[in-house]
Amino acid sequence: MNGGEGTLSLTEPRDQLWQALDECDEARAVAIVRRTLHALHALHAQGPRQAAVVGTSDAERTLAAGEQVLLELIAPAQERLGRAWAANDITVAQEHAATAISERCVAAVADTTAHALTGPFVGRVLVSCVDGEWHALPARLVSEVLRLRGWRVDYLGAQVPTEHLVAHARRTRAQAVLLSSSIPTLLPGAHNAISSCQGAGVRVLAGGAGFGPRGRYARMMRAEWAADARGAATLLGRRPTPPAQAARLPDLDLPHLGDQEYTMVRRTKLQLVKQALADVEEGFPEMRRYSEYQWDRTVEDIDHIVSHLATALYVDDPDLFTGFTAWTADILEARDVPPWCLLPALDSLLNRLKDFPRVVGILTAARDLLEPHRPA
Repeated sequence: MNGGEGTLSLTEPRDQLWQALDECDEARAVAIVRRTLHALHALHAQGPRQAAVVGTSDAERTLAAGEQVLLELIAPAQERLGRAWAANDITVAQEHAATAISERCVAAVADTTAHALTGPFVGRVLVSCVDGEWHALPARLVSEVLRLRGWRVDYLGAQVPTEHLVAHARRTRAQAVLLSSSIPTLLPGAHNAISSCQGAGVRVLAGGAGFGPRGRYARMMRAEWAADARGAATLLGRRPTPPAQAARLPDLDLPHLGDQEYTMVRRTKLQLVKQALADVEEGFPEMRRYSEYQWDRTVEDIDHIVSHLATALYVDDPDLFTGFTAWTADILEARDVPPWCLLPALDSLLNRLKDFPRVVGILTAARDLLEPHRPA
């Protein structure tokens, strides 16, 4: 694992951890994490140059090693899991099992570093997933990094209803709420959570892929954006808690909602999905030979298409929908399903929603991405 004088390469531990996750070997994964943690701690203790970087005490070296393992060993392995699922190299069951092992690895870091957490807390914060978000590991990683940096953290986990989040923030007098989301379709709910927390006088930091490239949607909703756990820690140390203000209606942040296109698509979602399903079956006759499982997945895919269309309207960003379309095409292609099979669904929506200019622009851009895949 030696990467040269004064450094420790994590390439080998990363490969070892990935293999353990791929084989669902929890004991080996935890052992790799503990071994790397101890190796990093030993490295930091070797000389004054390293000590000057991470602190002079044994406790500071332990905390620095813990943060490095969380963000440079466990987090990259989890990101690799997502890419492997997208490429159809692992199943959903394997991804779930490996994620559970990653959570156990995070717990091992917390256990090993607990003795080094001394002194008064810097402050108190809540870390939570937005309502509907089940991917909790990124939020857990942020929680543990903030703990290592001296914060008292209430980690609320996945799928937290906004009213309970706000009530807990009020009760605990938290200095900030950190919201995590990886799913763009949860943005309207995230917006409500941001506004509600700020209306209760609580500062909000947002993070996760669901808030768009470089957090563009978080900023649109007047939340602070943290690209990663270290960025969140830096922000928390930089700015004070904002004063209380009234909760805002979405239209105040997103005036384009006044055209009612988002509202109309959201309210008619069930009808749009039903009609699109019928049109897809007409335009893609192979569906008639689908198994029940394949049929259910197709319904699910069309539901996702309509949900992402509505969300793109909510934030007035066609890139959200075209990005989702390109990602879905790649997912389908990896599973030997022709990407052009999405075209009948888009055409169905265009036909039903042809009187709505923003909808037409978004769907047309997505069609342009898929048209080259259509067989001659």
